[in-house]
Amino acid sequence: MKKTYREIKQIASKTIETEAYAITKLIDYIDDGFAKCVEAVLLSKGRVIITGIGKSAVIGSKIVATLNSTGTPAIFMHAADAVHGDLGIIQKDDIILCISNSGNTPEIKILIPYIKLSGNLLIGLVGNRKSYLAQQADLIIDATVEKEACPNNLAPTSSTTAQLVMGDALAVSLLECRGFTTEDYAKYHPGGVLGKKLFLRVSDLYLQNEKPQVQASADVTTAIIEISSKLLGATAVLDREKLIGMITDGDLRRMMQSGKPLNELMAKDIMTTNPKTVGPNSLVAHALDIMRSKNITQLLVEDKGQYLGVIHLHDILKEGIL
Repeated sequence: MKKTYREIKQIASKTIETEAYAITKLIDYIDDGFAKCVEAVLLSKGRVIITGIGKSAVIGSKIVATLNSTGTPAIFMHAADAVHGDLGIIQKDDIILCISNSGNTPEIKILIPYIKLSGNLLIGLVGNRKSYLAQQADLIIDATVEKEACPNNLAPTSSTTAQLVMGDALAVSLLECRGFTTEDYAKYHPGGVLGKKLFLRVSDLYLQNEKPQVQASADVTTAIIEISSKLLGATAVLDREKLIGMITDGDLRRMMQSGKPLNELMAKDIMTTNPKTVGPNSLVAHALDIMRSKNITQLLVEDKGQYLGVIHLHDILKEGIL
């Protein structure tokens, strides 16, 4: 049946409203049982083995990824494969987190007795507290929803969203209880833009650039040539070895507008004193924050009073850091 744009937008909005309501209701299920689940994982010497079937299996894989990236070792074990050999994944100290909305699917009913025989702690993430899984589990995370967003109340929508949110609640609770820091997070995310934000240092970039510099007594022509030849839009101004200022393209434009004779000016006459600097070991993300806050495009790199070079905004953008 063909729908108008207005009808389509209404359907989409209703879906979001239904799922938002389901998620909000989950707050009522954050009880002592949930806290005991967090405590059990924190005290465990093993891993979290997450299992499920169908859409719950897809959600389980995502929760595994979140746990692993935030300091809690986790493995996914598909419920259907488990009884065909994958039960060997489970070690004695592991905790099993079984995800099922109904808690009564045939695969779950076959799997649970074998898990119980192994003696591992079993946590059920369920949408039905009266289900087989809920009755067999040692601990329960309740993810009950009143209805699916699907108009026929069939397609897993609100229920899978609730499972995902409860998985995030578990992961973030564990993260905070462990005192997981930005540095810890960086260890698990060395690749991509995120890894660069957490690892890339100023020293990784500025060394690729020229090192523009002029003495304070240099004439303006020398400063212009230095800025133009080094292609960084600026030059450091030194008094012998000491950094005392910086000349940028903007400084040169302001000088030209002043109408002062070029042959009467030296670098120290047009430089910006006390220029913004950054240390070589600073994160590139920190350097970018300084540039944004000061509305500038380059920073002088300085270490213990020694001028080392220049890092430019373009260097950072080339790395994909925004």
